[in-house]
Amino acid sequence: MSDEDPWKGWYQAEQPSAGAPGSDPTHDMTISSRMPASPGSGSSGGRGAWPEQPPPSSAQGGYGNGYAGDPGYGGGPGYGPPYGTSTAGGAPTRGGGRRWRFWGQPGRHGRRIALVVGVVVLVIILVIGGSYFWVNGKLNRTVSLPAFTGTSAGTNWLIVGDDSRDGVTRSEQDSLHLGDQGANASDSLLLLHMGAGKPVLISIPRDSYVPIPGHGSNKINAALAFGGPTLLVQTVESVTGLHINHYMGIGFEGLANVVNTVGGVQMCVTTAVPADPTGDSGFKGLAVGCHNLSGTQAIAFVRDRESFSNQDLQRIQDQRAFLAALMKKATSPSVYLNPFTALPFASTAASSIDVDKGASLYDLLQAAQALRGPETGTVPIANANYQTSAGDSVLWNQTQALELFNALKAGKAVPAGLLTGTKVG
Repeated sequence: MSDEDPWKGWYQAEQPSAGAPGSDPTHDMTISSRMPASPGSGSSGGRGAWPEQPPPSSAQGGYGNGYAGDPGYGGGPGYGPPYGTSTAGGAPTRGGGRRWRFWGQPGRHGRRIALVVGVVVLVIILVIGGSYFWVNGKLNRTVSLPAFTGTSAGTNWLIVGDDSRDGVTRSEQDSLHLGDQGANASDSLLLLHMGAGKPVLISIPRDSYVPIPGHGSNKINAALAFGGPTLLVQTVESVTGLHINHYMGIGFEGLANVVNTVGGVQMCVTTAVPADPTGDSGFKGLAVGCHNLSGTQAIAFVRDRESFSNQDLQRIQDQRAFLAALMKKATSPSVYLNPFTALPFASTAASSIDVDKGASLYDLLQAAQALRGPETGTVPIANANYQTSAGDSVLWNQTQALELFNALKAGKAVPAGLLTGTKVG
């Protein structure tokens, strides 16, 4: 290699002169070059404007190519991101460079956000799931439903309010104006049908004169006293032809507690409702407008019949209206989005009602939603003052009642004119 070669020493140390001590001609790897010297360079030394050495890629260690992000000598950094690596948006899709981004944040920060969100979602799921199973476990599943061999469309609930004083203290009886005696009979009886169309809520007058299996004909509310919920369900199934899938019963004290826990129930009337002239129910009347009823006021409202000329037939309309108002309040965002109201309400409601052994909290939630705005009415009546051995009773219009229940049984819409709606007071 010529001494004037400009590449000399650029990539290797200077070699000893040939023939000098320690030199080895077989290892002289210099090459000749005809590249002219750089302007201004001297004629000897030959390095011209070239740097003495390229920028070092490593200090010590093993060998690498030193390019495209591959470590150089000793594993040091190379000369940029690997070939083919995308750096669009400043975020490499693979290889070295900056950290990955997540949600527009640097990788580590984004992962922290994702972790926090994931933990919050997990906690919410656990709380909701735990609350569901906790409330579901508080249900009083005490009612056995009778066997049913027919067919019936949709799902049918029998909702019963009984006048039992069991478990009600003397002071509670006085505050609720319940009196000393109760017949342990059904004070209110409603049939909720949930099918393909709009839910249907039908009141069955407690004095309806019907055949009770094993007990002859009597007022329908006597079935509860004769054989409990099971016989009452069997009686309703036999006179309607509908399969009762679920049962729900509640007493006076339980209803009052539920109303108080949810913060009262608003009832709006367009016509003033007079007070009970006898004072037996404790109902003080309602002026035109909206009123938030407490538990005690609610019990008085749904029990009053002496304020009306048609007595029980108006009372059962008030009961339907109150039940719808209660369900609207219970399923409103102000309740179910507030855990300090929702959990006490759910716990009180679950422990205050008796349901069939096959009922679940999910079934009750479906029924509550259906009760918010169903099609309503009373079983068609032929005679509201039918005289029987059991006393003054209610006789159904059997032709219209059969038409009504057959439509529900077949999953069809209720024929026009059979249900007349609900009017308060």
